[in-house]
Amino acid sequence: MDNHFFKNNGPFRLRDILKDLNLKNIDKNLDYDVVDIKDLQNSKSNEITFFHSKKYKEIANKTKASFCLTTKNLENELPTHCIPIIVNNVLVSTSIVTSKFYPDAIEDDFDVTVDLINNTKFSDKVKFGRNVLIGKNVSIGSNCLIGHNTIIEKNVVIGNNCSIGSNTIIRNTFIQNNVRILDNCVIGKHGFGFFPKDNRNLRYPHMGIVLIEDDCEIGCGSTIDRGSMSNTTIGKNTYLDNQIHIAHNVRIGKNSIIAGQVGIAGSSIIGNNVKIGGQAGISGHLKIGNNVEIAGGSGVIKDIPDNSKVMGYPAKNIREFLRDNRWYTKRQL
Repeated sequence: MDNHFFKNNGPFRLRDILKDLNLKNIDKNLDYDVVDIKDLQNSKSNEITFFHSKKYKEIANKTKASFCLTTKNLENELPTHCIPIIVNNVLVSTSIVTSKFYPDAIEDDFDVTVDLINNTKFSDKVKFGRNVLIGKNVSIGSNCLIGHNTIIEKNVVIGNNCSIGSNTIIRNTFIQNNVRILDNCVIGKHGFGFFPKDNRNLRYPHMGIVLIEDDCEIGCGSTIDRGSMSNTTIGKNTYLDNQIHIAHNVRIGKNSIIAGQVGIAGSSIIGNNVKIGGQAGISGHLKIGNNVEIAGGSGVIKDIPDNSKVMGYPAKNIREFLRDNRWYTKRQL
């Protein structure tokens, strides 16, 4: 992932990274320069990554990273060019290393750089309501509308012909053309990412962004968290209803429709042409195929292949669900 908004404080010597992790007696050359930290799929030579679950072993086999935070049980899944760094807790160690490279991506306090839009270069370019605030490093295309009391914080790009509702907050986000974001949305804040350690919660940085592609609509009161090491993406012509939560690193494909009060947990991938009914829940790190239909109120806890129709909790093939619950339906009659 190319990082657009957060400064990389690297490179760092490998010995300094290991020192931060309290790792000693490492039988490796420690004079390497490590230039960045990325996920398994996007990392390159001279970068460090992490590998904590066998679920990702196929990606781990192909990683281009030079170093990897992992466990003794997983180190043999890495390619020979990738040096394993064995730690007790991969995710906590990843948080520590990521914080070293991207310290500005940890907290999300309010943006002190904002100013009234009337005092910016956008005052004659954008049609806007009252009390609109704009931060630094913001770009807004032509023919855009921004509603009352909305705050476009730092690090936002908005394309042409976009409409942003009232009482909405946006930061760390790329919005392409012809996008409608309705009232009371929060887009681009950090996700719910932390690890309990020593009776406190260790928050890890979110240096990804939110990418909303052309022709999308985001319903009232929806929240879209930015990615941690990858981006959170809403595909072209996808419509989100009201009060939807999209967690960090989620990728939603093109032409999908998601009804109200749906929650999608972190790092799940939703295919193209997917329909999700109201109040359904999608667990994290799942893959939902193309042309899938998920009935309202369903709970999805495993991958769903292309062209499936599911319902229930746990969500299963709709015919199987109706067959298994036929006795209940007859009893109610």
